[in-house]
Amino acid sequence: MIGYYVHHHGRGHLVRAQAVVVHLAEPVTVFSSLPRPDGWTGEWVVLPLDTAEAVTGQTAYGRLHWVPTGVPGLRDRMAAVARWIARTAPTVFVVDVSVEITLLARLHGVPVVTFALPGEREDAAHRLGYDISDAIVATWPASAGECLTGLSASAARRVHHVGGLSRYDPSAARVPAAGESGRRHAVVLTGAGGDGFTAELVRSARRTTPGWRITHLGGGSGRWVDDPWDLLRSADVVVVHAGQNAIADVAAARRPAIVVPQPRPHGEQSATARVLAGGRWPVIVVDDPPEGSWAPLLERAAGLDGDAWSGWVDGAAAPRTAQIIADVAGGRLPA
Repeated sequence: MIGYYVHHHGRGHLVRAQAVVVHLAEPVTVFSSLPRPDGWTGEWVVLPLDTAEAVTGQTAYGRLHWVPTGVPGLRDRMAAVARWIARTAPTVFVVDVSVEITLLARLHGVPVVTFALPGEREDAAHRLGYDISDAIVATWPASAGECLTGLSASAARRVHHVGGLSRYDPSAARVPAAGESGRRHAVVLTGAGGDGFTAELVRSARRTTPGWRITHLGGGSGRWVDDPWDLLRSADVVVVHAGQNAIADVAAARRPAIVVPQPRPHGEQSATARVLAGGRWPVIVVDDPPEGSWAPLLERAAGLDGDAWSGWVDGAAAPRTAQIIADVAGGRLPA
């Protein structure tokens, strides 16, 4: 039996779990404060939220990230995981992501595979989580350069770069761009975690780019689409934030991109954008969306070769991750 923790912020952690679990031979029980998704066939334990209007002791004096004192939701969610571990004796616990769940599982004698996040992770809590993990999965290619800083030398030796992990098959990426009255197509892809792409900003982009059709997806002001694959494949250019899953999906679609990193804790998106800007990837990285005409930027991006994304996403990251989990579950060190 495998335990698998899915963080409830945004949708990226869930999408990643859905891509990986199908490649695991052992039964998987997922723990999350997210509701059970439609079509999920395995066990799913909904954890109570660990929030309250007023909290104290959130970081245990800087050693952890979120352990507020006197919050029933925190006590109950940790107890639910502990009871399950005691009852089922799992072979491994996968954590995406939580230092506290990593520590809880390891204190029960369960090996842990944790997902790495880009950015500066030199704080005591992140270092603890990575230091006690048996394997650390980095969902970007080693050839891109390192998106993550702050690991101890010991933890760095347990990092496994699996490449960009997308739910989509890049072999199905090549389709003709969907033209409309001779106009090219740009997709603005924003996330559930918040972004700077306001509806007015996108309206302004449409007014100043008559040669382009612009589709705005996600975020607080765009149209949410659970499966944007066909729209990504139809795009001549994708304008996207620098979240790991969004970049992986654009890479799987083999589309050139304009990447606008959004503010995130620990400089997560800035770190990914820096690696993208410094490599051979078909992207233009800008700090902010243009306030005037987007046309020159879209034209520049449209001239990039989207096939250069093949080194970021090759379609095998999910099975590679599953193999790492299986190796740790079987008491083997991942290759």
